[in-house]
Amino acid sequence: MKTVIESDRVWAGGTVHDGWTVTISAGTILRVGPPARHQDVTVRLPGRLLVPGLVNAHSHAFQRAFRGQVQRTADGQDDFWSWRTAMYGVAGTLPPEGVHAVSRLAFLEMAEAGITRVGEFHYLHHAPDGTPYADPEELARRVIAAALDVGIRITLLRVVYGRNGPGEPLAGAQLRFADRGPEDALAALDRLGDLAGDRVGLGLAPHSVRAVPGVWLRDLAGFAGVVHAHVAEQPREVAICRAEHGRLPLQVLAAAGLVSERFTAVHLTWPDEGDLTRLRDAGGRVCACPSTELDLGDGFLPLAAREVPLCVGSDSQARIDLLGEVRALEWHGRAVAGRRNVMSPPGERHGLAARLLDIATRGGARALGVPVPDAAGLAAGRPADLVALDLERPAAAGVPPLEAVVFGGGPEWVTDVWVAGERVVADGRHPRREEVARAAAPWLSGVAGEPARG
Repeated sequence: MKTVIESDRVWAGGTVHDGWTVTISAGTILRVGPPARHQDVTVRLPGRLLVPGLVNAHSHAFQRAFRGQVQRTADGQDDFWSWRTAMYGVAGTLPPEGVHAVSRLAFLEMAEAGITRVGEFHYLHHAPDGTPYADPEELARRVIAAALDVGIRITLLRVVYGRNGPGEPLAGAQLRFADRGPEDALAALDRLGDLAGDRVGLGLAPHSVRAVPGVWLRDLAGFAGVVHAHVAEQPREVAICRAEHGRLPLQVLAAAGLVSERFTAVHLTWPDEGDLTRLRDAGGRVCACPSTELDLGDGFLPLAAREVPLCVGSDSQARIDLLGEVRALEWHGRAVAGRRNVMSPPGERHGLAARLLDIATRGGARALGVPVPDAAGLAAGRPADLVALDLERPAAAGVPPLEAVVFGGGPEWVTDVWVAGERVVADGRHPRREEVARAAAPWLSGVAGEPARG
């Protein structure tokens, strides 16, 4: 059965077209172009801009459980490391049903924000005391099921976590993350292989050089899929790495053979001179998470890093808004550079907005190993993952469509979302919104993992 969607504006082939139609069947885009003669339109989208689904390349879904609970301090000394301690208070308490419920809420929020695929950096593996579940992949399967329940695609990036730091064993809530060796992670991916397919992808994620011994990194280099790692997020992390290895995080990962065209460096807020050249020459990319990096006081992605292939992620779920993430990339760059349009391709009238939207679509897809079309926007032969954005909002009046959504838009602009040709959001609402929020409510917690009140 074919569905023909007619939209006032369609972004395809790198250009915005007026009144084009998109024909989809069996989860695939069959045709993108001007209305064909005798074509029966199934869905009309007046005042909308139709674009590819957004791709969230870096997420920790369970962290949605304590949004807003750490926006205060008793002593004024909060930083990334104190936030991490608070996060452990949640990570150490959620049972499997809580992990599923909170993840499902995060993924539903993503769907309503126009996200059709998420890269889930998954490191909750065991029971709170570190004991494996009867099914060692219980929590991974719960997270995957949560995404599929609300209709979005997921690439599970199975995290490898071996220590708290050089010479420091895991303890407390970290026992849930523990691997005995690299073979644990690789075996887990083998066990999850039965889920891999059109809607589920799998990848490997050495958590960081701090959390993974160097000898493990070399053993992981033979993995053939996508590889993501936290890299140089914090100055203290960089200093720990230099003290242990005599070199910096990306150099350690590269020496182990992990930095290639399949590699994504998450954050990279404190790179060493030469890191960006090393990453670019290898064909790798950076995943920036500006809302989290600001929330945690990590710092800004350096200006030069904006010339490396980029993608973005919602990370800690402080806010789920990929248009806001790519907008922040540009605005933070302006603040650092003291000038405007720092990421604008020269000579292209709408090039900056198109580049930023491309980062939130093709950029994320590449990072998760998903094939992409040669040009930005919708294209025949691609999966029918589509997002309609509202151009009838007062904020869009008189503004070119790409500039309207990229520089002014957010989740509230999303009216309709299709994943594999299935409409999962209509008129701005997911049909399971209330049910999913109700199921998650008991698990939305404070820093001690206690149920939220009020």
